[in-house]
Amino acid sequence: MAGQSNHELSLFSAEELEFIAEDEIVDIVPNLKMDPLCLISGDFGPFIPQIVTQVPLWLAIALKKRGKCSIVPPQWMSVEKLTQVLEAERDSQEMSEHLPFHYVEISRLLFDHARDNISDAYMVRSLIEDIRDVRFHKVETDLEAFNGRTIAVKIKNLSAMEVNIVRPFIGRALQAFYKHDSPDLIPDPERVSDRRPQVAPNAPRV
Repeated sequence: MAGQSNHELSLFSAEELEFIAEDEIVDIVPNLKMDPLCLISGDFGPFIPQIVTQVPLWLAIALKKRGKCSIVPPQWMSVEKLTQVLEAERDSQEMSEHLPFHYVEISRLLFDHARDNISDAYMVRSLIEDIRDVRFHKVETDLEAFNGRTIAVKIKNLSAMEVNIVRPFIGRALQAFYKHDSPDLIPDPERVSDRRPQVAPNAPRV
């Protein structure tokens, strides 16, 4: 980790965000019979063929890879829902609240591992990409509104990927603004050390 900038350290990679998103709960339709699994995050099951049950996304993917289940795409991944979200995103300056925090990561994982379970997969992927582009443009527009007197910015309903992109920029931008306009607001290590009371080497300790 030595030698990396603060900018690099503050960002998660796409793979790390996907790893976090794998704890999200999804529906599966198992094709095996199995007793409940007792995991750190909770108990899941029992697993009965053709009976929908809920599991973490990572477990759903593991079972899917072994041909032991099909994954039920979340309701927000339907063409109808995504079309509504896209229209809402285009019609408003606010971010839509109808997408989960990890919508980018969840959709990517499902396309990678359960594409055959997604109806109208091509259209769904296209809509998600359009939504992501519109939302990223809004983020860029909000960040361009920064100025030297900005002390806070409020952007509601950001996704994990968007937060990951915005966080280091905001930190660097505010630091630069404050340093340029109000250098006295940024502590100077040398000045701080000069203000500390000087104790004589042989002075008695209290």
